[in-house]
Amino acid sequence: MSYRAVKGMNDILPDEVARWHALERAFRETAELHGYAEIRTPVVEGTELFVRSIGETTDVVEKEMYTFSHHSESLTLRPEGTAGAARAYVEHKAHAKEPVSRWYYLGPMFRAERPQRGRYRQFYQAGCEIFGDPGPACDAEMIDMLVGLFRRLGVADVVANIGSIGGAATRDRYRAVLRDFLAPKAGELSDHARARLDANPLRILDSKDPRDQAACQGAPNILDVLDEADRAHFEALLGHLDSLGTPYVVDPLLVRGLDYYTRTLFELKSSAGELGSQNTLCGGGRYDDMIRGLGGPAVPAIGFAMGLERILLALGPIDAPKRTTCSVAPMGARAVSKALELGRALREAGVVADVDGRGNSLKSMLRRADGLGARFCIVLGDAELERGAVQLKDLAQHTQEELPMAAVVARVAGGAG
Repeated sequence: MSYRAVKGMNDILPDEVARWHALERAFRETAELHGYAEIRTPVVEGTELFVRSIGETTDVVEKEMYTFSHHSESLTLRPEGTAGAARAYVEHKAHAKEPVSRWYYLGPMFRAERPQRGRYRQFYQAGCEIFGDPGPACDAEMIDMLVGLFRRLGVADVVANIGSIGGAATRDRYRAVLRDFLAPKAGELSDHARARLDANPLRILDSKDPRDQAACQGAPNILDVLDEADRAHFEALLGHLDSLGTPYVVDPLLVRGLDYYTRTLFELKSSAGELGSQNTLCGGGRYDDMIRGLGGPAVPAIGFAMGLERILLALGPIDAPKRTTCSVAPMGARAVSKALELGRALREAGVVADVDGRGNSLKSMLRRADGLGARFCIVLGDAELERGAVQLKDLAQHTQEELPMAAVVARVAGGAG
C-alpha cells in the first residue's frame, strides 16, 4: 500500500525550503526592525474563540474550520492567527505590562476549503498585530512596512488598496443602505448571497460569484456614510501615506472576509509572478472591538496576515545567503574516525560539512560532493594518515593540493584565498 499526503496538505522538500527560509528571514528582519516581537500560539484553540472573534456568518466559521470534539470540548485547528494572538493578549494581561504591544507570528493554519493554486488546506501564514495604538499613524506605518517588505523581495509594482468600514454606528448605517440597494436584486444573487442579505449584506461585496459581483455594481459608497470621527481617522491615514510616498488607491467597496474589522481596511496587490487574477498578496485592518469582546479592556488593535505560498508565487528566484560547503571523503576504515573529527572541526568554524562514511569509491564520493554543491572535498586515506596530511580538492577551480591536516580547516573556512 502506498501513502500520499492529504489533499491540500503539501510536503515542502529540502530543495524548496531555501526560498521559504529567505522569505521568512526577510519578514522577521522587517518586523523586528519595526519593533515587533514574535509570539507563538497553539495550533488548536477552543472553537468558540473563532466563532466569537471571526464571526458566526463568515465563510471561515460556516464552512472552512477543522473542528472536532475532545472530552466534550469543541476544539478547532486555527484558521488564522489574529484570534489566537488576541486571546493570548487578554489571557496574559499584556495591557498591564506595556501600553502598546507589537507582535508577529509565523506558522501553519488550516481551512477546509477547495485546494487551488496558492491556497491549501494546510497553509503557512505570517502576520503582525499592534495592540494599544488607535492609529491612524501606526496604520500608515504598517502599510508602508509591507510595501517596503515586498519591494525588498523584488515585487516592485505593489499597491495598497485602502478603505474604511467605520465603527459600529457606521457599519449599521451602511448595512441598511446596502440592504436597500440589493433587496430589489435578490433574484439575481447567488443562493449564498441571498441567505446573507438580511443578516450580513457586507459579505456579499466580498463574493467571488460573478452574479453577486454584477449585482454589486454601483453599490453605495461606505465612505459617504462615515461619521465625523471615522472620516477624520481615514483622512489622517491617507495624509500619512501621502507624506511617506506610499503607493495606494482608495477602494470604497473593499471588504475583508472576517467580521472583526473596524475602520481601516487594506489589501496589497501586485501583478507579479504567477498569482493570476487573484492578485492580492496580503490584507488586514483594524479590529478595535475584539479585545473587549474577548473579555479584556477596550484596547484598539490592527493587524495583517499573508499566506506564504501565495507570496512565493509572486516572487522570482530568491537569493539565499550561501555558506562554504565541504565534503570529507575518508578512504578506508581507519580514516573514518579522523574524517568525523575533521567534520566537527569544520562545523565549529562555520563550514557546512558532510562526512561520507559509506565506504564507497572515491569517484562515488566526489560525485556526491558535487551533487551537494560542495566547494571543497577533503580526501584522506591510509597514506595521508601516515603523513598527517590531506588532499584538498577545490571543486570550483578544479585544483588539488596536499595540506597538513592541522591547516585544512582554516584553509576551507577562509575560502579560496
